[in-house]
Amino acid sequence: MKAKSRQTGQDGGEPVWARTPYANLVRYVPSGVYFARLRVGGKLIRRSLKTRASSVAKLKLADLEKEERARIEGRARVLDGKVTFGDLLAEYRERLAADHTIKPRTRQYRAERIAAMLKSWPELLGTDTRRITREDCEGWAARYVGVASPSNFNNSIGTLRAILQIGVEKGVRYSNPAAGLKRARIKAKELSLPTENQFLELVAEIRRVPFGPGLASADLVEFLAYGGFRKSEAACVTWADCDFAKGEIVVRGDQETGTKNREVRRVPMIPDMRRLLERLRTERPEAEPGVRVMRVRECQGAINRACQALGVRRFTHHDLRHLFATRCIESGVDIPTVSRWLGHKDGGALAMKVYGHLRDQHSTAMAQKVTFRAEPDARPLTQSGATP
Repeated sequence: MKAKSRQTGQDGGEPVWARTPYANLVRYVPSGVYFARLRVGGKLIRRSLKTRASSVAKLKLADLEKEERARIEGRARVLDGKVTFGDLLAEYRERLAADHTIKPRTRQYRAERIAAMLKSWPELLGTDTRRITREDCEGWAARYVGVASPSNFNNSIGTLRAILQIGVEKGVRYSNPAAGLKRARIKAKELSLPTENQFLELVAEIRRVPFGPGLASADLVEFLAYGGFRKSEAACVTWADCDFAKGEIVVRGDQETGTKNREVRRVPMIPDMRRLLERLRTERPEAEPGVRVMRVRECQGAINRACQALGVRRFTHHDLRHLFATRCIESGVDIPTVSRWLGHKDGGALAMKVYGHLRDQHSTAMAQKVTFRAEPDARPLTQSGATP
C-alpha cells in the first residue's frame, strides 16, 4: 500500500508521480516539479531539481549524479585512507559554503588565503594527507612568512590547520601536522592622525574642488570622522536612521554584509555631526527616509590629493574611525563607552590596546590637579581634623 501511494493519490485517484522518458527522472504531478530518483552506492536518493522545465531538469540530474558519485568515491577513499589534501580542501569549501553565519567577504577572504597557500606550496594539492608532516608545514611557514603580511600569514596557517583537521575528524590522520605552527607577531599600527587644524584644512581643501564628487567626498570625510563608522557602514546609513529627536544614528550596514558583528548599534550625534546632517538635510529637503545620507561610498582619492596639496601625511578611511575614537577619549569619554560606540564586542579590550596611551596621557594631566597642599587662604586644622 505504501508503494502504491507513491504512484497514486491517497484516494486511489490520479498518479502523484509520473514517469518520464529519461532514466532516474520523475515528475511530481501536483506541482509539476521534476525530481531525481537514482541509486548511488546502494543508497536511494530522491531530490527535487526545483524546475518544471524538462530540459533544465536533465542538466541538473546529470550534475547531481556526478556530484553524488564523486561523494561516494570520496568516502571510499577515506575508508581506505587514500585521501589527498585536495579532497580535504573540497570538503572544507563545502562546509564554508554551507555555513550561514559567515559573511560573503569572509568567504572571499578565505578563498584568497587558499589561493595564496597553494601558490606558495604548489605540490600540496595532490599530496596524500597521511604524508604531510609537521616538518613540511613548518618549512612552508618559514618560506611564506617572509612574503606575506602578518595578518595574511596568520589567517593562512589557520586555514591550513582547519583543512587538515578534517582529515583528523575523518580518521585519515591521528594528529594535525599544522597544529604547532606559530602565529606571526602583528605590530600595532602607529597612529599618525591629523591635528584639529589639519583636519579642518583638509576638509576645506577637498571641498575647494567644485567639480566631480569633491563636495560629496568632503561630506563623507566629515561623516566618518564625526561618527567613527566603518566605510561600509557609513555607505548604508539612510535618513530614516538619523534620529534628530534622540540625537543618535542607527548603524546596521546593508542586508548582505550588515555591521561587522551583525548587530545594530546606536551612535550619538556629537555637535559637529548634528551640524553636518542638518546642513545636508537643508540642501536635500526632498530626500525620502530610505535614501542614503552619503552620496559616495569612498573618498580615498580626494583624501590623497588633499594630503599632497597640504603636505600632510596620507591617511585612510579607517584612520578617520581612529580619529573619532581619539577625539572622544581626549575629550574625557571613557574607553568602554567609546568601544561601544565603535561597535566592539570585547568590552573595550581592543580599544584599550589601541588607545590606552591616550587614557594614560589624560590620567597624567588629571593627576596634576590632585594636591595635598593647603590653599594659601585655608585655615589650619586642629588635631581632631576640625577647623577652630
